[in-house]
Amino acid sequence: MNIIVVGGAGFLGSHLCDALVRKGDRVLCIDNLITGNKENVVHLVKSRNFIFIEEDIITCEVEKKLLFTPDIVFHLASPASPKDYVKFPIETLLVNSIGTKKCLDLCLKTGAKFLFTSTSEVYGDPLTSPQKEDYWGNVNPIGPRSMYDEAKRFGEAITMAYHKKYGIKTYLPRIFNTYGPRMRLDDGRVIPNFISQAIKGEPLTVYGDGKQTRSFCYVDDLIRGLLMLVESNYHMPVNLGNPEEFTILELAEKIRNITRTNIQIEFLPPLPDDPRKRKPDIELAKNLLGWEPTINLDDGLTKTLSYYTGKTS
Repeated sequence: MNIIVVGGAGFLGSHLCDALVRKGDRVLCIDNLITGNKENVVHLVKSRNFIFIEEDIITCEVEKKLLFTPDIVFHLASPASPKDYVKFPIETLLVNSIGTKKCLDLCLKTGAKFLFTSTSEVYGDPLTSPQKEDYWGNVNPIGPRSMYDEAKRFGEAITMAYHKKYGIKTYLPRIFNTYGPRMRLDDGRVIPNFISQAIKGEPLTVYGDGKQTRSFCYVDDLIRGLLMLVESNYHMPVNLGNPEEFTILELAEKIRNITRTNIQIEFLPPLPDDPRKRKPDIELAKNLLGWEPTINLDDGLTKTLSYYTGKTS
């Protein structure tokens, strides 16, 4: 198939491009590189089935860049870590609003399917756990994370509006915490933070009491879920994540175990609006797609650490 991946040089986007090229699809990758990295896809440039364009989807005249009529457009372009979307608040809001509309308009003209990568952050600081797709969330619309939370909620809304009004085949995966090779070690999220600190022999910094929970999905499992979703005829939101729940302190202990160190844990003040619970209910993905994660946290962390120690050795 002919596929456009917007944000294809980012962490998730580059792994998606890998998977698509491996199965023989022709991929046009569009990325402005504000949080992505061309090194993530440089190995693909040699392939005749891969084209990279450094452009901002907000301002890019996409139709003039096309070398083919797309079958699917994947929209993964957005800062995704608190550190990044605080640094780029307007860009985050615009890429998920104007950028999403531009992708949808392209799909409307070409008949392509459209997948918008939403997020567990649409649930905000949830008052119920695990989070099911029919939970409307507990979100602060003007808080320190609002530029991301509300941008993704708008992205879902406009995607659903185009689906209902024009009949476009659309998909709304809500992605929970995902990790693996190619995450920027300075992106501010907890796993790259801990790995970076462990490699440097620095204390592992825990915000608050460390009892807040997260559920971590290895990137290969997540990409497999995205590819299965676009083969379905389901257009409502679908949670994709690993339902195994760990406290941040438990994660810190796992990092100490796999690095075989006794690095200290340093407690810092809690982050504002930091969710206390984050655990997906994935029954819908299991029943609809036959999808569930297969890589446990210990194995995934070992793979991820090996990637970074290999790059620094």
